[in-house]
Amino acid sequence: MMWEASDSMGGAGLRYFLEVVRSGSIAEASSRLNVAASAISRQIAKIEGELGVELFERRARGMVPSAAGELLANHARRALLEEEAVVTELRRLRGLTTGVVRIAATEGFGLNLVPAAIHRFRETRPGIRFELKIAAPAAVTRMVRDGETDVGATFSLAPEPGVKVAGEGRAPILAVVAPDHPFAARLALSLPELASEPLALPEKDTTARQLFDIASGLAGVAVEPALVSNYVGALWAFAEHGGGIAIASGFTVHSLGKGKLASVPIAGPGVDQRRYVVETMLGRRLPEAVESFIELLLELIVEAGGERSTA
Repeated sequence: MMWEASDSMGGAGLRYFLEVVRSGSIAEASSRLNVAASAISRQIAKIEGELGVELFERRARGMVPSAAGELLANHARRALLEEEAVVTELRRLRGLTTGVVRIAATEGFGLNLVPAAIHRFRETRPGIRFELKIAAPAAVTRMVRDGETDVGATFSLAPEPGVKVAGEGRAPILAVVAPDHPFAARLALSLPELASEPLALPEKDTTARQLFDIASGLAGVAVEPALVSNYVGALWAFAEHGGGIAIASGFTVHSLGKGKLASVPIAGPGVDQRRYVVETMLGRRLPEAVESFIELLLELIVEAGGERSTA
């Protein structure tokens, strides 16, 4: 006998289920959704009864999806996103150019490139609203993979599973200095030269820092940064004020404009083994507004001096 979806597998049931997956407990899901815990518990029990499987492992610290729960969660995320896409397209056909584009980005993108793209996009489509979350590279990819965001703008040292690459290109790390710094006019800087100067580096959960540490190790250079921060704006400000040297990709620095900072290539092993990636959820149909925004963002990256690889 073929199983057929029932009310518990409809929009509300799937949303309740996904919120428990995200939050790890029925009580927390109840608080976030403003829905009675008993109602959420009933919906989950009903889905488990209809499917004949347990969706969660009940543990002392909360609820963790079982293998069947993970499978259903992946389906549920896509189903709800498909529903949003259809509603958006129907509104577009009716002439209602409204909707929300959700973006997750690393700080290098979030400081200027993404806000600039949002501004330019809304000049012609003011009905589209945006949500922007700033996170570390791995977190950006996870949010895209889990359907928590429509678009991810991040950096990567290797291909990531479970996401679709909408656009990418080389993003080698460069030295970032004030325009009047003695190194600003140099064609390239060696890693020993960088290590002799006060360095402002991001934390180790960023691809820029990981690649810099790998390259320094390969070159046999010991690095003791003068400043380490999880806020790239502070690192760039340190360099702008003449405090020392920061690192970044060229196009993110150039997107700031106004000659605030200069970037100089680094000569060293492996410093070019990084790529920027604009990614979306694998297997998901994107709303037209999301696709249009992605294309605009990629255009701005190229305008700022980045390259765009072709398939």
